[in-house]
Amino acid sequence: MSEEIKPFRVDIPQQQLDDLRERLERTRWPAVLPGDDWDTGVPTAWLKELADYWRTGYDWRLAEAELNKHPQFTTTIDGQRVHFLHVRSAKPDALPLVLTHGWPGSVVEFLDVIEPLSADFHLVIPSLPGFGFSGPVSDSGWTVERIARAWAELMRRLGYERFGVQGGDIGAAVSPEVGRVAPDRVVGVHVNGGPGPMPPLPLSEEELAGLTDLERDRVARIEAFMREEFGYIAIQSTRPQTLGYGLVDSPVGQLAWIMDKFREWTHPRTTSPELVIDRDRLLTNVMIYWLTGTAGSAAYVGYAQDAGWGAVAANSGVPTGVIAFAHDIGIRRYAETANTITRWVDVDRGGHFAALEEPELLVADVREFFREIVSDPL
Repeated sequence: MSEEIKPFRVDIPQQQLDDLRERLERTRWPAVLPGDDWDTGVPTAWLKELADYWRTGYDWRLAEAELNKHPQFTTTIDGQRVHFLHVRSAKPDALPLVLTHGWPGSVVEFLDVIEPLSADFHLVIPSLPGFGFSGPVSDSGWTVERIARAWAELMRRLGYERFGVQGGDIGAAVSPEVGRVAPDRVVGVHVNGGPGPMPPLPLSEEELAGLTDLERDRVARIEAFMREEFGYIAIQSTRPQTLGYGLVDSPVGQLAWIMDKFREWTHPRTTSPELVIDRDRLLTNVMIYWLTGTAGSAAYVGYAQDAGWGAVAANSGVPTGVIAFAHDIGIRRYAETANTITRWVDVDRGGHFAALEEPELLVADVREFFREIVSDPL
């Protein structure tokens, strides 16, 4: 099988952009539900305003040019096309670092951290299999372990024998797994949110009593998530193909599906997501899904995993650092059952999309973590 690495450049035909604009003009809007607020999903009035800006004010060509400022490539690993950015540091001996995004994210998540991180690291930023320009998937079985093995292979092809890994959301599951499949090569694992596992719910009264106030708050928010927000995982992990028809055919459907999570998971939750993250950046992330038609395959890969919610993986022994922002639900005492935690920082602001919401904080913590564990100071 070829190990060729091919240069890649984003170049979307104008016909696709014209088609998107026409579809947005012809949107068939649902009746407004009572209250038209976030309790029943994305409010119609809010979404209409955002969709109108998408149609008349957003400029994909500017976003495309920003992506193309960075060297991009594709290669085939384990039968799957993998797209990635590869930004080398001006420091020849900089530590290589793999950044892995999550759902409903993309490589767009990392655009604001590339410049500061590349001062100290050679950056490799892949699109997850089935996501964006790495999609769609060609076969089943893309568990986090398989993705981790693909990342280790990608780094081998790039000539990086020793490297670090970082990620959030799905990336926070993949990154520790890279340490498990290649513990002799991974110098450190850094995640935002927490590397898992989650606490085995429900907790007994005795166990709850032994937790700190912060830990009890996170347990309560995990329980609320399972009651109120788990529906999207149930759909994506069981009926991704059925869901895909609507999301791939309707740009407003795709926009609503993703914006629902950006509103729920940014911090503070009561603030509209476009006031937390730049509106154009939000739309560029949505565009990656729309232009590549990968809503179904991203859902299929993202949540059709074998491991259970509270499953405990083997500890790789690789030093692991965590930055947990205000919205996050990682709990150190549970994470330590499967990870060698050497640094844990709780932050009282920021949400799930760390690189988009708090890029400076994330960069500083990544830099400090790897400074602590590598012999050559960054």
